[in-house]
Amino acid sequence: MSVTLLAGTATTSLALTAADPAPGSQTLPAAGSPTAAAPVENLIVGYKNSAAEAGSNSAAAADVAAKGKKASKKATFERRLGTGAALVTLGAPADAAAVMAQFRADPDVAYVEADSRAYALAVTPNDTEYARQWDLFEPTAGMNVPAAWDTTTGSGVTVAVIDTGYVAHSDLAANVVAGYDFIASSTAARDGNGRDNNPADQGDWSAAGECGTGSKASDSSWHGTHVAGTIAAATSNAKGVAGIAYGAKIQPVRVLGKCGGATSDIVDAITWASGGTVSGIPANATPAKVINMSLGGSGACTATYQNAINAAVGRGTTVVVAAGNSNADASGFSPASCNNVINVAASNRTGDRSFYSNYGAIIDVAAPGGETRRATDTPGTITTPENGIWSTLNTGATTPGAENYEPYQGTSMAAPHVAGLAALLKSANSALTPAQIESAIKTNARPLAGTCTGGCGTGLADAAASVTAVTSTPPTPGFENTTDFAIGDNATVESPVTVTGVTGNAPATLKVAVNIVHTYIGDLKVDLVAPDGTVYTVHNRTGGSADNINQVYTVNASSEGANGTWKLRVNDNAGGDTGKIDSWSLTF
Repeated sequence: MSVTLLAGTATTSLALTAADPAPGSQTLPAAGSPTAAAPVENLIVGYKNSAAEAGSNSAAAADVAAKGKKASKKATFERRLGTGAALVTLGAPADAAAVMAQFRADPDVAYVEADSRAYALAVTPNDTEYARQWDLFEPTAGMNVPAAWDTTTGSGVTVAVIDTGYVAHSDLAANVVAGYDFIASSTAARDGNGRDNNPADQGDWSAAGECGTGSKASDSSWHGTHVAGTIAAATSNAKGVAGIAYGAKIQPVRVLGKCGGATSDIVDAITWASGGTVSGIPANATPAKVINMSLGGSGACTATYQNAINAAVGRGTTVVVAAGNSNADASGFSPASCNNVINVAASNRTGDRSFYSNYGAIIDVAAPGGETRRATDTPGTITTPENGIWSTLNTGATTPGAENYEPYQGTSMAAPHVAGLAALLKSANSALTPAQIESAIKTNARPLAGTCTGGCGTGLADAAASVTAVTSTPPTPGFENTTDFAIGDNATVESPVTVTGVTGNAPATLKVAVNIVHTYIGDLKVDLVAPDGTVYTVHNRTGGSADNINQVYTVNASSEGANGTWKLRVNDNAGGDTGKIDSWSLTF
């Protein structure tokens, strides 16, 4: 694991590595279509319009019985289909050829065909390492991904992997689009020229003591390539692993090099990846609708991180982050503790929180992160590689070598599971906002099979359930304003949100998410103002000397028409403390 000390802050890639063991035997999900034809139980008969049987059920019933008798089979008129054709049952699975021959010989019959069966198309991929990918399909702790592939594979969506860059791998190459190298330091980048349009991973290895006093030597992790493979490795190509959103594209954005990465580089990467402007950098030709950040450091979310994330979300990009690997409350780590992200904890193969994973009230959801050793095993050993997360990698200890596949463990591995799921959802319903994608993932998670001391959000992300939710029912409309509005002493400020396209009145459970950065929140009165001017107070000078309001309030606004301009009004009723409305949103 690479670490850099930047003004007292460590930014790390959140994975723990493991060696490549021998293949294990796994139980795979059932293939979609059976290889043998099912026995025919029913026939569909279309009579010509001129035939009495075309409009009379009794005539059709008599004809069916007669033809069955001639064929020495039992045949019964069952019902009329919506197309006008007759459904004929044979009573039991049977050889239908003789009965069908009777119908085909009748000049009043337009056609007869078997009532054949259709099957879900989520066939087992033929990727050679797929058997090892328990995290996708095992019922206990897998993410139920194959069933989602019936509906979507992520096509049309670009996922930015803000990480160590990309080392060439044939199981990923077809799904990689142009990215960028944002490492400003040529020494850390190892490419001799700082920032450039080549996001190739030059290796993040370091010598002992090179990354701070007492730091240990470490090999290159090829971390970004492993993360990318989980999201969008080519699938059913008779090679390697299957990607969760294998129809999506990966945009490698390099920010981690020797001794980790700088916040200044990472926030520029967030801005550029989401389609924003970064001085001196060419515009992103293929902005990402999903960002994955499997990285982090100690300390609460900074304004620098939060501003970049808010702007990315405002541009319509869903931001997914790893919770961290310190077995501690994620609120003490960044960017995991930032708002407007999907914060992902790691679970293991038995459905428990992985022993290393961070936890807490700030976690949104859990996803498979694996365990390549038990918590009681000696750190650095590899005792349970079969329980890790398998993905694309490289054999090079320092510089790139041959491509391969290896298991890793970490919240770095959990986050790309959710980033891949976000890509599936965006592909299935392109109108979804980041807030709606987050809501769908959290709402449709299922309880962990095991336990999570400390809190793992709403449970284990479930790909099939989430995709079904956004394709079978209209998404809950969400509207937000991420523009900063300064709150001065003894002053009142309003931030507007214009709601359109919502039918009828607002709900009795209107969700008002408020993110205010302000010291001494006891100074503040916060109101939701409806389009007709009605005021709903959500915070009234409580909290004393506590800092910041980051809260979702439920307001009964059922008497208000939904459409129009709503406002968040903040009144500062004292001197000495100022702040801003950072962002707020309405979810109907």
